[in-house]
Parts: sequence; structure tokens; C-alpha cells
Amino acid sequence: MDMSGEERIAAPRDAVWAALNDPEILKACIPGCQSLTMKSPTELEATVKIKIGPVSATFSGEVTLSNLNPPMGYTISGEGKGGIAGFAKGGADVRLTEDGDGTILSYDVKAQIGGKLAQLGSRLIDSTSKKLATQFFADLVEKLNGGAA
Repeated sequence: MDMSGEERIAAPRDAVWAALNDPEILKACIPGCQSLTMKSPTELEATVKIKIGPVSATFSGEVTLSNLNPPMGYTISGEGKGGIAGFAKGGADVRLTEDGDGTILSYDVKAQIGGKLAQLGSRLIDSTSKKLATQFFADLVEKLNGGAA
């Protein structure tokens, strides 16, 4: 699965960068995130519960940040295991560009899934992924705006 997009966030680039590197903000913004722990400045451990069509699973995995270029972007990669539901692994290149008093966040995601999830069909996976991305950015914008939607 490949997905790309961009979001304009009405906040300075430094503030968006800080939010994308704050485990508490990320935990609050990632749909279904039950725990997110910083193991080092570039390694995180996460537990996320999601439902895609008829399959509900809790994924445990590790995330690594690389190609760090503060505050312009990084590459995020990881792998999660969801028991009999399957696995998900992949990565995303995230870029932050100043845009007046705001920031353009661009992303390119490449992911692979296996197990029961892979049997659901690409349309369902793609639409759920887009919905989760939309929810993440809505929550991130809310956090950056001090909790006011």
C-alpha cells in the first residue's frame, strides 16, 4: 500500500516539529494508540488497537526515526505484530515546509500487511488508512491549537 498527501497546519514549523517528536502528543493523536514509549531519541515502542472491516487487532511494535533533519523532516519506519490478524510494516518520509505563518506537512507512506488483514482487500485497507490519517491530522491540529478545534 502506498499513500501520500499533505496537510497545511496553522502553526510554525518548529511547533509542528516539536509535536511530531513528543510521545504524549503522538499518543493522543494516533487513532487507537494505547501506549507509546520513547526508548531513545530515535526509537519508540507502541501498542495500537485498530479495527479494519471485520478484523479488530492490537498491534505491538517498534518505530525508528532516521534521516533526521530538524525541523525539516525525517523518515519513520516500523513493524507491528497483531497476532492472528497479521502484521504491518512500513515507513513514511515526512517533510515540513514553512508556508507563511503555517506549515505544510507532506508525507509519503509505503506499507505492507500480511495475515488476515491482507485478505480484506486493498479498497478497504486504503480507505481505512486514509480515514486514520485524516483523524491523526485533525487531532494534531487540535493539540497544536491548544485543544480548541
